[in-house]
Formats: sequence, C-alpha cells, structure tokens
Amino acid sequence: MSQQESDAVQQRRENPDPNEQVKPLPFAIMLVIAALFTFGVVYIAETPLNLPGTWGDQRVLADMAAPAKSATADGAALFAANCVACHQATGLGVPGAFPPLAGSEYLNGKPDVTVQILLHGIKGSITVKGNTFNGEMPNFGTKFSDAEIAAVATHVRSQWGNKGVAIDTAAVAKGRDLTKAQTTPWNGGQDLEKYR
Repeated sequence: MSQQESDAVQQRRENPDPNEQVKPLPFAIMLVIAALFTFGVVYIAETPLNLPGTWGDQRVLADMAAPAKSATADGAALFAANCVACHQATGLGVPGAFPPLAGSEYLNGKPDVTVQILLHGIKGSITVKGNTFNGEMPNFGTKFSDAEIAAVATHVRSQWGNKGVAIDTAAVAKGRDLTKAQTTPWNGGQDLEKYR
C-alpha cells in the first residue's frame, strides 16, 4: 500500500474537522422576546404621564416619621444588647472574668446598689458569691435614661432566681442625683458597701 493510499485510509477513519455554523435562537424564545418587547412599547405608549398627584400615595410626612419612643423601656432587650456578652444569657457570668448575676448579693440586696452599679460602673476587686473578680464594668449612666436603667435593673433583679424588688424611674433619678459628683467608676465592692 502506497503512502497516499495509507493517508486516505487514515483520513476516512477520522471525523471531519468541526466548523462553526449559524445556530439561531429557537423560535419559541424569539417569540417570547418579541412579545416582551411589544408589551413594553405598548405599556409605555399607553401609560398616562399627566395624572394628578392627588391620585397617588395619600400619606403625609408625619405618617413616615419614626414612632415616638415608648415611655417604658424593655429591660430584657437592653440587657441582651449591652450586658449579655459579659454576664451571659444565663446570668452565670464567666468564671474568673465576669461575676454572675444569678444569686448575686448585690442584686438581691437594696435597690440602691444595683442602681449605683449601673449608673457609674465598677473598676477593681469585687467578691460575688464567695468568688473574687477583678475587672471593669462600664457605666451606663451617660448612655441610658432613668427609665432604661430602671428597666435593666428590674430585669436583672427578677431573673435567674433573683428575688429583688422592681426599681422605678424615681429611684434611679434619686440615686443619680445623690451621686452626681461621682465621675469615675466605683472602686470595686469596697465603695459599694455604703449602699448595701
């Protein structure tokens, strides 16, 4: 077999070389595109652009304003947003780092102590349930209103088995006024003894 015959046999065994062809969109898709285009043109042409504004939305600016703040604060929501990272949702705190609120003698005692802790915060050593903690709790006196402090205080004094009485806004206002000269956090449990 000659070289030419051998090449011809090999070429017959191979598939033909691919080539690009024009493959138009399927007819159904072209109909959908044409229908959408026609709908768009008709819709724009038929839509009246000179309708009176009074036919539109009847709301006024006051309808879109944010609702007024409620006079009552949600102590559970404030606790979840500001306190749960340290004291935990269980109120058990973090051993060695953040004191527990569950069963805390500071929360189950006089309401004034809870108010003062929230108003001014604590820095330094404090003993809770026989365990000593040395850290810093931020003050919320500049961040929260009297109603919000009362709500958080009432919340933590009534959760996790705590039996503290509710704290009202007047008690917070009184505590704030009595300690308005206090500009730094309380020095641990030592400074809070006078309120216990």
